Amino acid sequence: MARKAKPAAQGTAVVAAATGVQYWLLKTEPGEWSWSDQARAPGGVAPWDGVRNRQAMSSLRAMRPGDRCLFYHSGAGAASRRVVGVVEVARPWYEGEGEEAVAGGAVDVRAVGEFRNPVPLGVIKKAAGEVEGMKDFALLRQARLSVMPVPAKIWDWVCDAGGGLVQDGEGEDEEEEEEA
Repeated sequence: MARKAKPAAQGTAVVAAATGVQYWLLKTEPGEWSWSDQARAPGGVAPWDGVRNRQAMSSLRAMRPGDRCLFYHSGAGAASRRVVGVVEVARPWYEGEGEEAVAGGAVDVRAVGEFRNPVPLGVIKKAAGEVEGMKDFALLRQARLSVMPVPAKIWDWVCDAGGGLVQDGEGEDEEEEEEA
């Protein structure tokens, strides 16, 4: 009996040849943990935990320090579903301790930056016919998966669509100018 081959993007992230960095996407409900929460955490570092799905946990276990992750706000309304920023893996998978042991384990992630223009899920879906590999991207094919690998070409496209990252203090200066 013939067996179907698993798509490469399902099991492990694509490693960027030049840097060895792997790319991922992490989903969160903004009411539970938002980009603002991540950015306000001490040093921008916080554990990414509470993942129960085995496939998502396998992705967390495969993460290494320096890997980059798209920070995705999920939610009930279509307008809330979007990639809002980038985090970096600061500490690889570790088992939970005490009360956290029940939840399995975690990786620690550090805020790198917020996108100038959040990238809505609708825009990502529209790009499926234009961007190589987008049709098979787990975000579009396995909508309920909370942690997934991101192929390098999709990573580059999302980062371009996001308009780059806001630099420290950039938004504050603009607010001060508006008030004056």
